[in-house]
Amino acid sequence: MATKSTAKTVRLRRTISMNKVEDIYKEEFTDRKSQPDKPIHKHADSLLSTASGFTNYRGLLNLCILLLALANTRLFLENILKYGILIDPVKIIQLLVSEPYSWPNVILLLVSNIFALVALYNEKLLAKGWISENTGFGITVVNLVLCLLIPSTVILVLHPNPIFSCITCGMYSMMFLKLVSYFSVNRWCRLQRTENKKIKRRKSLSVSESMLKSENGKPETLLVSYPDNLNFSDLYYFLCAPTLCYELNFPRSLRIRKRFLLKRAIEMIFLSQLIMALIQQWIIPTVYNSMKPLSELEFPRMVERLLKLAVPNHIIWLIFFYCFFHSSLNVIAEILRFGDREFYKDWWNAETVDKFWKTWNVPVHRWCVRHLFKPLVKRGYSKMFASVAVFALSAFFHEFIVSVPLRMFRVWAFSAMLGQVPFSLFVNKYCHHEKYGNMAVWLSLILGQPIAIFAYVHDYYIIHYAAST
Repeated sequence: MATKSTAKTVRLRRTISMNKVEDIYKEEFTDRKSQPDKPIHKHADSLLSTASGFTNYRGLLNLCILLLALANTRLFLENILKYGILIDPVKIIQLLVSEPYSWPNVILLLVSNIFALVALYNEKLLAKGWISENTGFGITVVNLVLCLLIPSTVILVLHPNPIFSCITCGMYSMMFLKLVSYFSVNRWCRLQRTENKKIKRRKSLSVSESMLKSENGKPETLLVSYPDNLNFSDLYYFLCAPTLCYELNFPRSLRIRKRFLLKRAIEMIFLSQLIMALIQQWIIPTVYNSMKPLSELEFPRMVERLLKLAVPNHIIWLIFFYCFFHSSLNVIAEILRFGDREFYKDWWNAETVDKFWKTWNVPVHRWCVRHLFKPLVKRGYSKMFASVAVFALSAFFHEFIVSVPLRMFRVWAFSAMLGQVPFSLFVNKYCHHEKYGNMAVWLSLILGQPIAIFAYVHDYYIIHYAAST
């Protein structure tokens, strides 16, 4: 008796499968349809319900785009009526010419060739066996340290214009990462050569490209092998190429597409001028008017200024993304016939912070995985430790590019970048649905940057101008 009751209880607690439910609904509707009342109703969920499975919200998206465009147009007109036309496209050139202390940045960019040449001749000596691996590693470390130390010292001593200094620090940061990759890859090739293993690379060329025709008339490509890659043309091709990871043989396109190159060049010139115009007309007045509530710590006014700055700042950030990662890098890649154009992925769909940083800047992500994350994991460190190390290195360069040109060290950029680790854990734990995770990523982008701008501008104003005024 107990067995029968238990079985009966189990049968009662089972639910009907979805397929069975659909069959029942269809059967019921068929029976009702035979009735003379001409039924038109059937089982259906509202379209805005998750259970409906409806996903086509294109019309609502168009509405949001129109509302956003109208709201920003009103803000832009309000700005012009309040401040007048502040756009001056020639101001940057005048700033460079009128300030003699801006020229050290040009000299520093020329001096960067010395670090590249030191790296090249160091590799040549290592390839010939004239110096040991330890000596070559020591020369590389000294060269990399000086690559960051010399521009920092010059900028901090001579006080050139912060805008041009920021560009210089960014160029030296890329030089640092490229030289690390250059040394690492050549070291892998030396180790493989000593083990008498044949080096296999992708069927593509670095610089010394030779196209030969085989007997059947099809082109054949000769690959560059170590140490034939140790020459000026190969090194400078890598330094100019839109990548941070070195290879002996890069994928190369067959020709330069002139129409594509012209489109991207026009986009690059137009969007860069648009960014400068928006900064002059929108960002600078907003930041300038925020100094008083920031210095007096008026919290409601600070929040209002933050939200007012968030919209134009985010628009400029989106324009910068397209201008740099799509237009500018494609211009460089097209001129050099560099084949790999995956400079970004669909970061706008990122449901987690981790996915955003993997898809937002693909060249940097590839460098971090190849030269930092994987080596640390292979040495026995945990993936969490390796991830924190990646964010710490990125935080250092963010702070380097901002603090050195401004000649102040507030570690706001460093803390914000390193803070992505706990923020990522928070999003992964509490934002289970991909929609909420994506919204959390967007919210951090929209509000995070204005907060950093206010922090640095406020401190820069207090240090350099408040005391004198």
